Amino acid sequence: MKLTIAFISLIAILFWCLYFFTGYKSAFEADQQCHYEMRLKSIEIEGLGCDHDLETHQWLLYRKGNNDQPSQVIERYRY
Repeated sequence: MKLTIAFISLIAILFWCLYFFTGYKSAFEADQQCHYEMRLKSIEIEGLGCDHDLETHQWLLYRKGNNDQPSQVIERYRY
């Protein structure tokens, strides 16, 4: 039982570290990366845009929807 709790705790700590250390350090870095990839991918995909989501602390690279269709998120840049 103690071994199981220790193993689950270790996995939880590992996931937390992975989540914490893989994001960008600031909104500026995430913004720059989003706009950079928007310029690169705009050659092959039309109607791209970047937007800042204040609630989730992310910049979103999205494709604008056509004919009242919702936009499609292509990539998220968490900070």
